Amino acid sequence: MSFLSRLLGTEPDPREEVRALWYKCVEIAREPEWYSECGVADTLDGRFDMVSAVLAMVMLRMEGDSQLAPRTGLLAEFFVEDMDGQLRQSGVGDLMVGKKIGKLMSTLGGRISAYRDGFAQSENAVIGAVAEAVSRNVELREGAEGERVARRLNALRGRLAETTSDAVLAGDIG
Repeated sequence: MSFLSRLLGTEPDPREEVRALWYKCVEIAREPEWYSECGVADTLDGRFDMVSAVLAMVMLRMEGDSQLAPRTGLLAEFFVEDMDGQLRQSGVGDLMVGKKIGKLMSTLGGRISAYRDGFAQSENAVIGAVAEAVSRNVELREGAEGERVARRLNALRGRLAETTSDAVLAGDIG
């Protein structure tokens, strides 16, 4: 889709097919249990960490699926759009937004890689490896450990694995 077509609205926005999935990612990241039971800090940084962690789980599911893999970029565009709006709302000036978005995308890529590596471990080592990645990448409350978040991410990963491609695309994640 060309910029002009998108600007004039002459063609449908291809991102529409993943909008429901983006909203579901944000909904899951906002579940109170992450903060009350798992020890994620209920701060701006902690909430960003959970959005990026949930998005990483969804993108890892998508990358292994021939129907969903081509749509990961569309989902990432929603992440960028949302983060752009959040940065501007928090007072970041126009000149700095692009640079900060670049850093956030790099952060997301690093987290996807860290979680991918963690889940590639043997079954007995998965939770420990993912908990280590969580400890490095998620702002936790003082005294909290990454294991609870790792177990919950692993459960989300399991639900995603059991969800059909069409249901994932529709945001119907059990």
